[in-house]
Amino acid sequence: MLKDYGIKFWEFPEENLCPPIPGRVDYLHHIAHLVKKANTENGVKILDIGTGASCIYPLLGYAEYNWEFVATDIDGASLKNAQRIIDKNKMGNAIKLRHQEDSAEIFNGILDEGETFAVSICNPPFFNSEEEADEATTKKLKNLGKKTDKIVRNFSGTNNELCYKGGEKAFLHTYLYESSLHKESCKWFTTLVSKKDLIKGMQKSLTKLGATEVKVINMGQGNKVSRILAWTF
Repeated sequence: MLKDYGIKFWEFPEENLCPPIPGRVDYLHHIAHLVKKANTENGVKILDIGTGASCIYPLLGYAEYNWEFVATDIDGASLKNAQRIIDKNKMGNAIKLRHQEDSAEIFNGILDEGETFAVSICNPPFFNSEEEADEATTKKLKNLGKKTDKIVRNFSGTNNELCYKGGEKAFLHTYLYESSLHKESCKWFTTLVSKKDLIKGMQKSLTKLGATEVKVINMGQGNKVSRILAWTF
């Protein structure tokens, strides 16, 4: 963070999700192409849904592209730590935080009247519960031929960061539906999608919701394969 992006202070509790930097900045590089298509005036403003304690996307987006951010989260403690990072790096003019007080909502209760963004970004929670997260670790360890007597996740993250009732699919379909209620708020809506088999269902839902263009952007770093879904109304 310091060497490549000039971020002098970046600290957060060990229990919080620790983001892999190459994958996060790769997402932003792809978003930059959508920003160009958005034909924004008076600078670029990005909405980061679920910024977490690390505040990773706003930090990188400001460092790489000089974008402004509004970053949201349902966890007050995460936002407090994110604000500390912003203050220490003197980025308060570019990055604003907002608390989503209703965990069932994404845009509602967050957007100011008449407020618009070039793009929304999101890294959704993957699991339905902590038990499901532990099952994923157990499966991975078995595939690697390792003992599973004691489950130790190979990833950190609080329940708020990793889990959502109904899992990734439920969160994403809430996101799609709410985006259709706030069509003018973002010129492009985007999200990471971990499970490839969710894409077709999301594309069908977006067609029903009236999206005029939908893009699937493949990403890959090392053995990690992911994808971005982007849509506009």
